[in-house]
Amino acid sequence: MIASLPMYDTEGTRAANDRLWALIRQAYGAGPPTLDRQTDPHQMWASPDLVLSQTCGLPYRSQLHDRVTLVGTPDYDVDGCPPGYYRSHVVVRRDDPRPDLAAFRRARLARNDVRSQSGWAAIEGHLSENEYDFSFSGWTLDTGSHAGSVQAVAAGRADIAAIDAVTWALLARDTALTSELRILLSTRPTPGLPLITAKAREAAPLFAAVKAALQDLSAADRAQLLLKDLIPIPPAAYLAEPLPRA
Repeated sequence: MIASLPMYDTEGTRAANDRLWALIRQAYGAGPPTLDRQTDPHQMWASPDLVLSQTCGLPYRSQLHDRVTLVGTPDYDVDGCPPGYYRSHVVVRRDDPRPDLAAFRRARLARNDVRSQSGWAAIEGHLSENEYDFSFSGWTLDTGSHAGSVQAVAAGRADIAAIDAVTWALLARDTALTSELRILLSTRPTPGLPLITAKAREAAPLFAAVKAALQDLSAADRAQLLLKDLIPIPPAAYLAEPLPRA
């Protein structure tokens, strides 16, 4: 059996995630004693041995939805979003004079991963839905993480990035990385990063275990994780979101 909580697992949240997992495992009555931080999450997510992990909305709808069971969606109480939803902040250097997104045509976008809802699909969707006549496709710098994208923009290796609002809040709280950047705009809310389990497992017992664990988790750990609740968002809400342009 394997489990992971990789999406918001930072130096500042790691210990709280370990305590959360211990409570989930206790409530569920099964699972590995520790979280797996070594295996590539993209390999782990479709494993038949998966007890619990958190994935991103884009991989879920493009590759995983018919290969895993959706457990529920953590609610991080993101400003301007319904429970369980989140958005991306489109960020630029604080001293960049360009006033709006249209001025960033042919600018370099720092992108954590082409498979990322918040770092890629959200900004491409914003461009399409608002009838901009350009895309950042072909104008990207892949960085491997949102923190890497923030650093790339701050250092001038890229001009703009779309950053998960929860990650932005964690970076702003726990690091100095965001100090040289400003938020240009925020994208519309989309379903947040879902918890999943193997296809053969039932969702209800795990949903109940996570809810119980959140109730037992200390207020300090919930605050450290920015985590408020677990929300039942149906698969159809994820699948309704468009895939990004290539």
